[in-house]
Amino acid sequence: MLFEDEHLAVIHKPAGILVSGNSFKTIANSLSQNLKPSNLPDATKPQPVHRLDYATTGILLVGKTSSSIRALNKMFEDKKIKKTYYAITIGEMKQQGQVVSEIDGKKSQSDYFLRESVSSKRFGILNLVRLEPKTGRRHQLRKHLSSIGNPILGDKEYGIDKLILNGKGLYLHAYSLEFIHPFTNKKMCLVDEFPGRIKKIFIQIKKEK
Repeated sequence: MLFEDEHLAVIHKPAGILVSGNSFKTIANSLSQNLKPSNLPDATKPQPVHRLDYATTGILLVGKTSSSIRALNKMFEDKKIKKTYYAITIGEMKQQGQVVSEIDGKKSQSDYFLRESVSSKRFGILNLVRLEPKTGRRHQLRKHLSSIGNPILGDKEYGIDKLILNGKGLYLHAYSLEFIHPFTNKKMCLVDEFPGRIKKIFIQIKKEK
């Protein structure tokens, strides 16, 4: 739990679990047991207001009342919630860039900023990259990074066959959310720190050098 009040909650999503869907084991199904019930008149079953991929870790925003779910959904539609991700990517990259394409017939845009690069015997170069998606298409960041020749480490769907890191998961993490709380008008800047495996891989590689 990263934040909770009567209106909404911000939580950490682990890898290997769906946000919602037909499966019994989902984030959506677990919220009622893990969040405090709202005392507001329009309290309802807590509901995630955006999605993260099954393999992605990180920060997830949840509405606890009917009015907050509506308000947060509208804020996402109006691009009033800023999402930041971090990923480990493979291959030499520019210091920063922008990827624009059509995904499922809709315009998509992702901005990236190279934070750190290290040499790797197996992968050549690995990068720690800050990602700012301007739209929210399915698998957008994974598709965009793959399209410029820098797939995310561990991405079995959009990666390079001979460079797949089996059994370690996808190195993509939803790092932060910034928005104005729709009911208190307080500026919210919430961060879900890097999982240990992202920190660990850079430390390990540096030790090998």
